Amino acid sequence: MDASDTDTLEPLHEPRLWRDNGWTARVIKNEDDDGWAVAMIKDGEPEPALVGPWTMGRDKKNPKPLDTAAFNTLVKTASEVIRRHEQQLHALHHKRVEVATDGGRISVMLDIVPDEDDPHAWLSAQDAFGDELARVRVRPIFKLNTASASAWVEGGFVKPA
Repeated sequence: MDASDTDTLEPLHEPRLWRDNGWTARVIKNEDDDGWAVAMIKDGEPEPALVGPWTMGRDKKNPKPLDTAAFNTLVKTASEVIRRHEQQLHALHHKRVEVATDGGRISVMLDIVPDEDDPHAWLSAQDAFGDELARVRVRPIFKLNTASASAWVEGGFVKPA
């Protein structure tokens, strides 16, 4: 399924399969034991955002049927998982260090561009007002820390080796 298919998906509310509000919850047999699991898939995504245990029904054999409350809780949980993953990815690719100078504080940022063909990063500096002072392209493995940021600022923003 690609992103263009998501516009045509009708809500579906079955005991083991719910589709609504851009999400699909599918109750599946847990391969590791005799229990059940639920997979939450965001429309248009190839992989589940969340897979977790699912409650057994009253007969202790079959899964408890999905319902509105359970589905809404699963959507909230899966959305939070995606949000945290995005935050972690952002933190991995965007770093910021503050440097104190005689002229005031300077923010030094490293923004990694994870391009398969041409991975690189941008090292930039801004003054306290947000005006860009310098911007140079560096290798994506450049280590930004207080010492490297201070050296770059003190060296007149010359491209690091």
